[in-house]
Amino acid sequence: VTPVFVETAEQMLAASLEALPVDMAICAAAVADWRAAATPDHKIKKDQDGPPRLELTENPDILATLSQRGNDRPHVVVGFAAETDDLVQNAKAKLARKGCDWLLANDVGRGTDTFGGDNNTIHWLTTAGDHEEWPRMSKELVAEQLIERLVRHFAA
Repeated sequence: VTPVFVETAEQMLAASLEALPVDMAICAAAVADWRAAATPDHKIKKDQDGPPRLELTENPDILATLSQRGNDRPHVVVGFAAETDDLVQNAKAKLARKGCDWLLANDVGRGTDTFGGDNNTIHWLTTAGDHEEWPRMSKELVAEQLIERLVRHFAA
């Protein structure tokens, strides 16, 4: 494993594209959908008008970009979906919209401890129509189960 340290979504996309071609891409990072359109090179001071207005712009969609590559597309692209409502329906829509091969969806709504906790419940979906709800388990075991499935997939 060779870590590549990045600070922005643009840097992460560039590093991901630089790594191609690869057998698989596992897009597990929770990259923000939005970023500030401009970043000043000086402190924004308080004033009597209240907080400044920030204009936002969309971050690049790394999962969709990798999924829609041409000849150097990874053989398997895995995405993740953190959902608060209609988990399976929203996950299926994201799977189709992004163009990835597999999607691991987890419920991060009220009453769950997925963010900041050690456990979650995963729904594994594929473009082939597979859908399994994995039992509640540690995030480490989720990672192990995902890698085991990828090993079986590439061995087949």
